[in-house]
Amino acid sequence: MKELSKDVLATVLQMQQNELNESIIYQRIAKFAKGEENKKTLERLAAEERAHYEIWKSYTGIEMKPKRAKILKYTWIARILGFTFAVKLMERGEELAQDTYGRLVEEIPESAHIREQEEEHEAALLSMLDEEKLHYVGSMVLGLSDALVELAGSLAGFTFAMQNTKLVALSGLIVGISATFSMASSEFLSAKSEGRKDAFKSCSYTGIAYLLTVVALIAPYLLLSQPLLALGAMIGIIVLIIAGFTYYTSVAQDLKFGSRFLEMAGISIGVAVISFFVGILAKELLGVDI
Repeated sequence: MKELSKDVLATVLQMQQNELNESIIYQRIAKFAKGEENKKTLERLAAEERAHYEIWKSYTGIEMKPKRAKILKYTWIARILGFTFAVKLMERGEELAQDTYGRLVEEIPESAHIREQEEEHEAALLSMLDEEKLHYVGSMVLGLSDALVELAGSLAGFTFAMQNTKLVALSGLIVGISATFSMASSEFLSAKSEGRKDAFKSCSYTGIAYLLTVVALIAPYLLLSQPLLALGAMIGIIVLIIAGFTYYTSVAQDLKFGSRFLEMAGISIGVAVISFFVGILAKELLGVDI
């Protein structure tokens, strides 16, 4: 067994530990992932990672124990947010720094070939994963973005026009629930007109995304008594929702985060600001004092 320098040995040990952890994570996810092809792909990934672990063990001579906290973390992420998101998030976190990789290749020249082969094969296997919920990201985006733009605008306008958080929450709830059914039915009819057999599932994803957004945006008006404070909290929630959903889709679908986040946030907050001033203008012109 070739003797390695301290830095390179530490790197190889880290890679060896990662391969072991990932092989077990893939095995566990395969047990509850839907679809036989997905199960087979995840099992193949588990076998690949185990083989890589054995390769690095031949350099270190150390038998390792799995990190149970990490395994539990990614297993639950897979259960809650989907296995595609979990495995791609896990793979994102395992990149070596360029200088670290350079030192590794100097002492173990074949590591370049091992790593290249590993990355190409894993990328091919990951692209084979086919998770149902990702087919409906478009429907979720439709419900989410529409709720953010329409309801944020309505609540911002109501905030100044009414100056009462409970009245704003009541008005927003009525508008939000009505709009939820409207959006879901529109998505259902649209999918039906296209001859799609998944019309009900598509409208369900749209409706659920819309309704959850309604609840999140109205919450500050139910919990706070100061209208402007509630408005500020609502805008903060908008930013968090957009950031969270954009991050999810950027990882699961290998998309860019920055431009998509700025576009959605800019539109939603822009509409809210314009609607706030419309509320001011409407109150002044109509002379209504609630």
